[in-house]
Amino acid sequence: MMRARVRGIALAAALLAATGCDGGDGTSAPAGPSAVVFHAGDNPERLSDWGVLPVAGGRLTLAGGVVPYDLATPLFTDHAGKLRTIWMPAGTSARYDATATFDFPVGTVITKTFYYPRAGAEEGLVAPGDRAAGQGGASQGGFGLDLSRVRLIETRVLVRRESGWAALPYLWDADQKDARLHRTGAVIPLTLAREDGGRERFAYVMPNANQCAGCHVDNLASRAFQPIGPKARHLNIEFDYPGGRENQLRHLAAAGYLTGTPEPAAAPRSADWRDPAQPLEARARAYLDINCGHCHNPAGAAKTSGLHLGPEVTDARELGFCKPPVAAGQGTGGHRFDIVPGRPDESILVYRLASVKPGAMMPELGRTLAHDQGVALIRDWVAAMAGRCD
Repeated sequence: MMRARVRGIALAAALLAATGCDGGDGTSAPAGPSAVVFHAGDNPERLSDWGVLPVAGGRLTLAGGVVPYDLATPLFTDHAGKLRTIWMPAGTSARYDATATFDFPVGTVITKTFYYPRAGAEEGLVAPGDRAAGQGGASQGGFGLDLSRVRLIETRVLVRRESGWAALPYLWDADQKDARLHRTGAVIPLTLAREDGGRERFAYVMPNANQCAGCHVDNLASRAFQPIGPKARHLNIEFDYPGGRENQLRHLAAAGYLTGTPEPAAAPRSADWRDPAQPLEARARAYLDINCGHCHNPAGAAKTSGLHLGPEVTDARELGFCKPPVAAGQGTGGHRFDIVPGRPDESILVYRLASVKPGAMMPELGRTLAHDQGVALIRDWVAAMAGRCD
């Protein structure tokens, strides 16, 4: 009973943060019952049938029992902002793991909504939605999204069923009142209003249902589909909840959503790639981990490359230092080694991250634009390395 009461208090707070309601004196008003529906076997045609993200009063809100979260270093997706949420059935919780994705119970529903701030009245003109360092919470939609100010693109639903995880992509209607199941993917033409004042046309590519496995299956032997973000190292950061700023691991544990959780100081923590106060190497490794590590690991889709980019890797050769590519071709850019210490312009890793050419760009899925700031970080990391390749 006590656990249920603690969970109810914490999750009601998350709901109020999303809707912007309060009791008039700065205290939170009580939330209503959760309207979330776990679909154990059927795949609803409308996102609203899940009940996770109701549209009300011109806002995309969070239903009762739905908790927003953020990542220390997020995956780059053409500068889209992302509202991430998690919900679990009453009386269930995930089991903490120090390195792997948490063991979530059957019935868990995880969503990720991709959106852009509107940059004016012109159709398709959007601004970057990426957050700056240290802005976990409000900037990522933890308090809901004002639909007059954002362009919703898609919401990806991961649902944990008896048979394992299922991925369901939903494309938002033009009126932003609901999203429809869209298994075949989509291409959405947009124009990015860049921070330097320029404009860049691009095609936002919504993956089809089968392509989801390209990133979410990080072990080719087991073929097990797993969420990428909900790991201790990615969640061990502060988040702006309605009751104040709090560590996400601690918040999930207090809500009854996570068991076996150590104190945050004893849990692993990824660096924030945009925080210049943190070590350059830690930031670069965190960026490569979240963007590349799900494929570039000893069991992943890119295991034959010999380039392993997870946080546990300590062998310089595995990280690409003076390592020749397994296969030649346009993906090398004519360069000899994955990383040439001190020489980013001669490093295949930098070339592929900067490329937008199919067959050369890395990651292969999830972007059509080059992430200039991310590439600059990796360039700085390589440029600062000592040594030489003979």
